Amino acid sequence: MDLRAETLKRFLVEPGKKCKLKDFDPGWEGNEDIPEADRREAAARILEESREAVAQSQELLFASDSWSVLVILQAIDAAGKDGTIKHVMSGANPQGVTVTSFKAPTAEELDHDFLWRCAKPLPERGHIGIFNRSYYEEVLVVKVHQSFVQTQRLPDADPAKKKFWNHRYEDINAFEHHLTRNGTRIIKCFLHISKDEQRRRFLERIDDPQKHYKFATGDIRERQHWDDYQKAYAEMLTETSTKWAPWYVIPADHKWVTRAAVAALIARTIDDLDLKWPTLSDDALREMEIAKQQLLAEDAVE
Repeated sequence: MDLRAETLKRFLVEPGKKCKLKDFDPGWEGNEDIPEADRREAAARILEESREAVAQSQELLFASDSWSVLVILQAIDAAGKDGTIKHVMSGANPQGVTVTSFKAPTAEELDHDFLWRCAKPLPERGHIGIFNRSYYEEVLVVKVHQSFVQTQRLPDADPAKKKFWNHRYEDINAFEHHLTRNGTRIIKCFLHISKDEQRRRFLERIDDPQKHYKFATGDIRERQHWDDYQKAYAEMLTETSTKWAPWYVIPADHKWVTRAAVAALIARTIDDLDLKWPTLSDDALREMEIAKQQLLAEDAVE
């Protein structure tokens, strides 16, 4: 199975088309032409190959100094964002990767527009940035809990009107278009977990003392809004999957599928940038040759 190509076909939210989450299976385990017993092994092989590809292309990304890569991971609680980051980027040079997690906005962040706090940690050229949640919280959590809009003290803001949310979608699309035109390739992954699997993972966190730190009672309160979140995600995917920054709905019920798919997608995207090693001018090449001769001459002196 070539999951790199399969990712683009199976998980892509087609720009301009309405996204229906029921069309994406969170429990997908792989192509039907692979025996079920072999799918996990195939995914592990793809993950390892993709990790190596990301590690190799990372140096080229840095050397070419023309593009940066921004990976956005959005998901409902317990979908596996942290574990995906850990396993997918384990082979990368940490000097060239930044991970930013976005929690509830601070007082300072609320005094700026909703994109401001996400613009600050954007990756510089030659680097990979990963957003664990992002400005998309503004059309997800804030949409489900519309009272949060009041804390932003926006003039004439009315979250009860569709126009308010359309403006936010427009702002996000324009922001991402600007980033793309200025050398940031954006990879957007929604980790799609089923309600039953989320329940199982919550219970696992409660029953295992080593996972207690992962459990928050607030997660259970948010679970009560499951249907509202599914609706908000579907609309967000529909309105913000664009040609320059499309969304991918990644199955998240099986962590080994999630990690392999995200790794393959990142590797494929960087490869599609068609990066080239920088070339030196004739003057720089002559200076390099002079330096080489000087170094070689040191052997003769010794």
